[in-house]
Amino acid sequence: MKSDRLLSILLLLQTHGQLSATDLAARLEVSARTIMRDFEALSAAGVPVYTVRGPQGGIALLPGYRTDVTGLTADESRALFVALSGSAHTDLGLGQALGSALRKVMAALPAPHRDGADLTSRRVLIDPVRWRGAPGSADLDVFQRAVFADRRLRLRYRHGRDNRVRTRTVDPYGLANKAGVWYLVADHDGEPNLYRVDRTQSAVVLADPVRRRPGVELDDAWDALRRRIDDLPSPVAVTALVEDDVLALFLRVHQADLAEGPVEAQKPGWSQVGLRFRSLRNVETLLAFGAGVEVLSPEEARHALARQARAIASLYEPG
Repeated sequence: MKSDRLLSILLLLQTHGQLSATDLAARLEVSARTIMRDFEALSAAGVPVYTVRGPQGGIALLPGYRTDVTGLTADESRALFVALSGSAHTDLGLGQALGSALRKVMAALPAPHRDGADLTSRRVLIDPVRWRGAPGSADLDVFQRAVFADRRLRLRYRHGRDNRVRTRTVDPYGLANKAGVWYLVADHDGEPNLYRVDRTQSAVVLADPVRRRPGVELDDAWDALRRRIDDLPSPVAVTALVEDDVLALFLRVHQADLAEGPVEAQKPGWSQVGLRFRSLRNVETLLAFGAGVEVLSPEEARHALARQARAIASLYEPG
């Protein structure tokens, strides 16, 4: 919208003092001709903008024409400008809005805080996406529609526990982003659950209004579910060799069990993978890949697998 662009020009000039029409056009993704028309509109509205001629010229704003935001400390100003690599805001379609909002805040900051905030934005970057084990989020549009319209959702969802796809009708509280992964926080049959957006096969917004538990908000439901996970016993760290012929399938099936770190090539035809399981009993699921997977450590996991393998073999030994 033109009004938003005019305000953005004003705030950019407040921050930088003077910018060329070409620079403004590049920052706002419009033509230089459009910037000059906007300049005329600002001038006609009484904003004290003027042009500076020459090679170093451009559009400038009369010094002192600004409004300060009061109440922000230097630390608070820097905190606002820690650079978030395109993740949560971009997923929600708010990437451009965030940039516009930060320009407005920068322009309105008290002068003593402005340099520190600008330096922070160029020296500190937080990328919340893990290297492995957390694939990018799926399209969030349908989830947002349900959340903001307070409607129920029908999901076809692949569960991490057994990799089976089930259909669920859920009552959403909202969306949460943890380490770059989007989760839907919702009740199913009155019980709170987390649903990873990228494991959803399909999602349909229903006409039925949401049926949340009385008095429960998103923060309450998220905190209870988070503690349920955080309070689990320490996981069993497993190192395994996986035959390359089954590696792609193995990584899909055990996506939720992958530990951080690269998959490393080992002896010809085999790769080393790090895994984390909730218990030794869960490690036994690796037997589904037969001789295509060899657990290297810990020793107790190898013993558990050997016992289970012997028990299975005994079932098929000739009478």
